Amino acid sequence: METSRIVEEPFLARSKSATGPIDGLPTEALVLQFSDKILITLSQEGRLSQWIQVPLSAPSSATVDMALANNNLLPMSHLTPKTLLGGGGEDRESLAQLYAVQIASHIARRDSEERRTLVVGLGLRTLKPDREAFFDVLELIQKVL
Repeated sequence: METSRIVEEPFLARSKSATGPIDGLPTEALVLQFSDKILITLSQEGRLSQWIQVPLSAPSSATVDMALANNNLLPMSHLTPKTLLGGGGEDRESLAQLYAVQIASHIARRDSEERRTLVVGLGLRTLKPDREAFFDVLELIQKVL
């Protein structure tokens, strides 16, 4: 009988992680870049409670908007988030979708040819519409992108 061997292979998806404070709590950010998706997680205390998907591909009518888009902090209008798992109420879900669209906008502005789907996993203890926490999230995400 043939014995089985374990062959070590490199993980094909590029990854990067960073830690930083969000709303005063240590937070881990991780990005995994697959051929068809970009997975980003933000986790505090090891939790992941919401998953949001944002396709980065744009319908042809939005291509003009993308070409004219500037580098302001408003999310791009053609990006449409969809909650896959979790929620936590209407306010929390809306804010999580805003975070996901803002992250997707940053990626799309950085690379206008990007067509993969972004999947964002959020596990923040509290998700509140606070300016400082919002900018903490964006700063931490920029470290892993």
